[in-house]
Amino acid sequence: MRRWARAFLALLLAGLPVGAAGEPLKLMIPASPGGGWDTTARAVLAALDTSGLHRAAGVQVVNQGGAGGTAGLIEFAHTMRGSDRAMMIMGATLVGAIYTNRSPVTLDQVAPLARLTTEHSALAVASSSPFKTLKDLTDALRADPAKVPVGGGVVGGVDHVTLALIGRAIGAPMAKLSFVPYQGGAQVGAAVSGKVAAAIAGAWEVKPYADTGRLRVLAVMSGTRIPGVNAPTLKESGIDVVISNWRGLVGPPGMSPAGRAALIDLLDRMHVSKPWQETLKSQSWDDAYLSGDAFGAFLKDENGRIGAVLREVGLVK
Repeated sequence: MRRWARAFLALLLAGLPVGAAGEPLKLMIPASPGGGWDTTARAVLAALDTSGLHRAAGVQVVNQGGAGGTAGLIEFAHTMRGSDRAMMIMGATLVGAIYTNRSPVTLDQVAPLARLTTEHSALAVASSSPFKTLKDLTDALRADPAKVPVGGGVVGGVDHVTLALIGRAIGAPMAKLSFVPYQGGAQVGAAVSGKVAAAIAGAWEVKPYADTGRLRVLAVMSGTRIPGVNAPTLKESGIDVVISNWRGLVGPPGMSPAGRAALIDLLDRMHVSKPWQETLKSQSWDDAYLSGDAFGAFLKDENGRIGAVLREVGLVK
């Protein structure tokens, strides 16, 4: 490594400003305050601060919501291009939103830093629903999917992709699947009230409603059962689908190799810190840490998989 690169890395790992005097670390959150990306990003900053890896006062946070995260992605690419002091939180939803919103900025242009967490979703219906089992629901989807509206997050997001994968696995006509998008987890309330036949949402969003008898969880999308959620996995129910709503961090287009290496090292050290491990436990987040080129390879595979599903559903030409 060249002398200047070693100096850059040493300064960043010491938690000192790099570049222009007092230049802060910039963090783009491509969503409004209060959502999953915002919560995860701010948890990262808190862990960096508490562990002493980076001062919270040395960070600028920008929330830019819209278009499934692509509005923030475009802003990030344009305003922070070439910076070695910038990161953006993102996840599975953004992968699909780039396709459905025809974003001029794609994941090929950003610098993969680290995948942080994953959350598995659940498929739930109202306790009064005629669908008592997963088979009841999938039989109805197979017979006439247009009559079985399923609520989820944004169009092209992980919930939408999940419904499409289920449709493909059971032989339902994918182009006729009825997906109803909601913001901020409102699909859970829509399922409780009967506005949709079923909802796909985070297992921990659904659990309080299931525990109080307002929802019945038919299946979870994880590889193994989720402790505390009384439901089988799709896979053990005969539907070979495992999918998660992961979240991670990327750097802007044009950042230097040394800058990327420094931020990856910072995140590697945060990952093993006590504050971050305590955050994972308190938030009930699954640790899905994967950094550097390994995360880059994962992003490439995920991009291809989600793009293929969206084309099958007819959302992408």
